[in-house]
Amino acid sequence: MKKLLLSLFILFGLFSPASAATHVKGYTKSNGTHVTSHMRSNSNSSKKDNYSTKGNVNPYTGAVGTKPAYK
Repeated sequence: MKKLLLSLFILFGLFSPASAATHVKGYTKSNGTHVTSHMRSNSNSSKKDNYSTKGNVNPYTGAVGTKPAYK
């Protein structure tokens, strides 16, 4: 049910990310760890609009941000 609601929010634009998003292709690190493809916000000079920052929600996964913007 949560995924359905999230999909509807994205579809109808009720969640509008503060900045545009970039698709990151999956890759394998030099230590053999595989990183799956994912979406991330475009880089800029602000940490307040990152999906992982407190107060923000990742529109693709529904994950709530937990990291402080500035220490």
